Amino acid sequence: MPVHTSETIKGSRGKGFGLGLALASAVAFGGSGVAAKPLIEAGLDPLHVVWLRVAGAALVMSPLAVRHRALLRRRPALLAGFGLLAVAGVQACYFAAISRIPVGVALLVEYLAPALVLGWVRFVQRRPVTRAAALGVVLAVGGLACVVEVWSGLGFDALGLLLALGAACCQVGYFVLSDQGSDSGDGAPDPLGVIAYGLLVGAAVLTAVARPWNMDWSVLTGTARMDGTPVAAWLLLGWIVLVATVVAYVTGVLAVRRLSPQVAGVVACLEAVIATVLAWVLLGEHLSLPQIAGGAVVLVGAFIAQSSAPAGNGSEPVAGGGAERELSARGTTA
Repeated sequence: MPVHTSETIKGSRGKGFGLGLALASAVAFGGSGVAAKPLIEAGLDPLHVVWLRVAGAALVMSPLAVRHRALLRRRPALLAGFGLLAVAGVQACYFAAISRIPVGVALLVEYLAPALVLGWVRFVQRRPVTRAAALGVVLAVGGLACVVEVWSGLGFDALGLLLALGAACCQVGYFVLSDQGSDSGDGAPDPLGVIAYGLLVGAAVLTAVARPWNMDWSVLTGTARMDGTPVAAWLLLGWIVLVATVVAYVTGVLAVRRLSPQVAGVVACLEAVIATVLAWVLLGEHLSLPQIAGGAVVLVGAFIAQSSAPAGNGSEPVAGGGAERELSARGTTA
C-alpha cells in the first residue's frame, strides 16, 4: 500500500504542476494584446507588431526546429497549415482587431472558434454532434450578441469585429487541417517541433505581407503609453516575444502533457478573463455590465462546446483558446 500512496502523491503533485503551467500559459497569452495595443497606438502598424512577435519567437525557437528537422520531410502540409493559419492568420487578424476594438471583446469573439468547429462538423461534414455541444454553440452566440451590443446596432467598429471573427475562422481552419492530417502512435509529430516550424513559416509569410523594411523602427527606441503611463517600447516588445509567445506556447504544451485536454481547455478559458481584466486595469478599457455577463456566457458556451466531442469522432474534444492547444492535445493523446 505505501507504493500506491506514494504514486498517488506523485500524481497529485504532477497535476498540480500541470495546472500551474496551464494557468501560466493563460496569463501569458492573455497579456499579448495588452502589450501590443500601446505599440500600435504609438505608431506601429498592427502587421509590423505581428511580424516582430512571430519573427522574434521563431528566432528563439529555431534550435527546436533544427532538432526536429525531420518534420520538414514527414509533415510539410501540417507545418504550412500551422504557420499560415494558427500563427500568421490568427495573430494578424487579432492584432488588427485590437487596433479598432477593445482587447477583451476581440478575444471573446475569437472564442467562437469551438462553436464554429462544431458547425463545420455538423453542416459541412454532416456528422452528428451531441446536444450539450449544440447548447454550447447557442450560449456562445447569444453571449457574443451581448458583448457586441447588437441592440444598439453594434456598439463597436464593424471591421474590427470582422477581423476578430477572421481570427476565429483561422483557428477553425487549423482544427480541420489537424483533424484530417493527424497521425497516431509513434508517427505523431512532436508539438514543440511543429510550433517551432509554424513560427518560421509564419515569419516568412508575414515578412512578405508586412514588409518590415518600411516599418518605423524609431518607435521601438521610444516609449508607448498604457492608459497615460509611459512604458519603454522595447520592454513591451520583449514581453510579447518572450512571454506572450515563447513561454505561452511551451507552457501550454507541457501543461497538456500533464493534464487531460479537457482540463487544460477549462484553464485556457481563463485567457479571455485575464485579457479583459488586464485591459481594464492597464488600458482603461471598461466593459458594461451586460457585456461582462455576455462574456461569461461566451466562456461557458465555449467550455461546453470544447468539452463535448462530436458523436462518432474518436479524437479528443477541441480545446478552446487556440490551435496550439489542439496540437498539444493530439500529440499527448497519441
